[in-house]
Amino acid sequence: MFVQKQAEELIQAVTYVKENLSAQVEQLADRIVKAFREGHKVILLGNGGSASDAQHIAAEFVGRFKKERPSLPALALNTNSSTLTAIGNDYSYDVVFSRQIDGFAQKGDVVIGISTSGNSKNVYLALALAKQKGCFTAGFLGKDGGTVKSVCDLPLIVNCNNTPHIQECHIFMGHCICDLVDQAY
Repeated sequence: MFVQKQAEELIQAVTYVKENLSAQVEQLADRIVKAFREGHKVILLGNGGSASDAQHIAAEFVGRFKKERPSLPALALNTNSSTLTAIGNDYSYDVVFSRQIDGFAQKGDVVIGISTSGNSKNVYLALALAKQKGCFTAGFLGKDGGTVKSVCDLPLIVNCNNTPHIQECHIFMGHCICDLVDQAY
């Protein structure tokens, strides 16, 4: 049956995360807690479904995840349609995130790029600039990590070729990070 097959594939993908990425997910959570405690912010970005994941995770930090705690400074760069369309029109869609990194990112911030293929040029350029500016860069990536992994201080690569399952693992990792951050407050 189709649903059972999909569930089995998802279980395999989540098992991969459990067995291969658990330490890295916890390392990223620790880095985020450190950044927040030092007065820095988390910046997330992605395209399509990854944009939704970026927005979702940012909202968990600013609002709350499971418990009451202070609001934490996080933003998703894909939420302002005026900014996105102005940069895309005046420059290029390739720089819709890096132009914002230039304006918002500061040394010590954590910048997380999300790309299921690992080859999103605008994610790559944003993380490359963030790294140059002294930010800690992480990637929620899929497949083999693509070109984006090379500009990540911490690439979290879900070794899977099924985009929906990669996205499901990305939001799972994001929720784990949110929970770990909650526990630190």
